[in-house]
Amino acid sequence: MLKLVIPKGSLEEQTLRLLEAADLRVRRGSSRDYHGRISDDRIERVSLLRPQEIPRYVEEGFFDLGITGRDWVEETGADVEVLASLEYAKSGAGVVRVVLAVPFDHPAGRAAELPPGSRISTEYPNLATRFFEGLGVPVRVFPSYGATEAKVPEIVDAIVDVAETGATLRAHGMKEIETLLEAEVLLIASRPAAADPDRRRAMDDIATLLLGALRAEGRVLIKLNVSEERLKDLMAVLPAMKAPTVSPLAEEGNYAVETVVEKAHVNTLIPLLKAHGATDILELPISKIVP
Repeated sequence: MLKLVIPKGSLEEQTLRLLEAADLRVRRGSSRDYHGRISDDRIERVSLLRPQEIPRYVEEGFFDLGITGRDWVEETGADVEVLASLEYAKSGAGVVRVVLAVPFDHPAGRAAELPPGSRISTEYPNLATRFFEGLGVPVRVFPSYGATEAKVPEIVDAIVDVAETGATLRAHGMKEIETLLEAEVLLIASRPAAADPDRRRAMDDIATLLLGALRAEGRVLIKLNVSEERLKDLMAVLPAMKAPTVSPLAEEGNYAVETVVEKAHVNTLIPLLKAHGATDILELPISKIVP
């Protein structure tokens, strides 16, 4: 029913992992294949393309549904419907920043202080041009097709590029002086496809599965037993998404308790729970959380 396109390149591995966690595993003949299939009647076919290309192809209706970065939606100006913010990046959950960077010894501390006529290298020429036009600072924008930071200072004066931690820029002797955009990964749809009731239902289903898998990342289910005498004491230290589930056991005066917690805290939480009367503690993985 749906034609899906997902990003090839830096976001590829995490996107494939997310789809698999959502029970939408992409099957390909090899990792070099640009087309694959998902064993789900809601998805007719799946293709892998560079994220820069995806917004326009979705806008034009070549694909019904796509996964790409907000930066490329903004750069291309594609008229697409945003179905969900997936909020993961190539090195982990979160967002990337499109930033303006200059050499460490450059006198400018913000974009408005760049001298008129400054040369800017970037993979985001439209985004950069609109940004500087909004500031009223005349600059020369040069499209870049990779190794953007290598062009400073011999060819250009500054760059507009993606940064997650900023470590790569610092390693190349550059400093960030302005953030143009914070960009997360988006699930986008063709507007005509999203207006079709059957395809829209399928799109909403896919979004539910992807978001459910994302919410489950880094969380586990804790199950335990506790006596009635220690229940109140235990509840005082037990974290939960909303509130723990408490059920009486067949053995009178004892309760079963369940809660979802952050995996990162389990190493200190389990000893704490035990000290507050918990017994028979189980830690179980979670594949999806759907509110």
